[in-house]
Amino acid sequence: MRAITVQDRDAGVGGLTLTDLPHPHAAENDVVVRVHAAGFTPGELSWPGTWTDRSGHDRTPSVPGHELSGVVAELGYGTTGLTVGQRVFGLTDWTRDGSLAEYTAVEARNLAPLPADVDHVTAAALPISGLTAWQGLFDHGRLTTGQSVLVHGAAGGVGSIAVQLAREAGARVIGTGRTGDRDTVLGLGADTFVDLQAERLEETGHVDVVFDVIGGEILDRSTALVRPGGTLVTIAQPVTVQPANGRAVFFVVEPDRTRLADLAARLRDGRLTPIVGSVRPLAEAAAAFAPGKRTPGKTIIRVTED
Repeated sequence: MRAITVQDRDAGVGGLTLTDLPHPHAAENDVVVRVHAAGFTPGELSWPGTWTDRSGHDRTPSVPGHELSGVVAELGYGTTGLTVGQRVFGLTDWTRDGSLAEYTAVEARNLAPLPADVDHVTAAALPISGLTAWQGLFDHGRLTTGQSVLVHGAAGGVGSIAVQLAREAGARVIGTGRTGDRDTVLGLGADTFVDLQAERLEETGHVDVVFDVIGGEILDRSTALVRPGGTLVTIAQPVTVQPANGRAVFFVVEPDRTRLADLAARLRDGRLTPIVGSVRPLAEAAAAFAPGKRTPGKTIIRVTED
């Protein structure tokens, strides 16, 4: 099968190559998925799991990418809940070969059924962004109806989903971003937009939840915006400046089949719309990792035609 692989930590994006690999093996409770579309995180070449397995042993050459949508091609021993030929989407394991390949082995519990009327490209943009947004807002941020939330990076993959989920939950939503993001963020349902390039973040007032995907100075400045009893949630880095009268949570997204199915239902019903940016073939996946002009939405790799 064809796959994007990386085997040199020092080479960075330049070390990504399109190559041939053996067909993956379905271990116990695994399925092998024929990948139709895949998503990736640009920074994942710096993640420990890209280079080592769960035991800490080198696993290069490794296949990056951790979001996928496709069709079950094979069941491992003892696998239940899915069938060969079923459309699925979800997350691959952080420490195993990922989704930028024609086939990949995935724990069945990390996948959810994909409705027939949801296309694979759209579905591949949802697993990390959708689960991260939900877990950040509700599991860690404890956001409820009538509260207020500030979402940083509100036009990005995670932020755009967070705005939509928070709005549907009945929260007042403030989105931040760059100047060109204003129309996108307000169109997603945010009540207010803050231009981080031209406006003072501190003038937004206090909120119940801050959801950060940026880190650095923006994260540090955001602690002052958390009202007493509120929560600062971030996926960017551990928090070094704590809110005076609130709490701070740094987390890494976790697979959740039930929540994936719920997100898919929202997508099918038109209540949720991931922003898909460029769609590129597998042969151009390495180039898609390279830093370049910032574009709205998530880049998706089309691996197999529907």
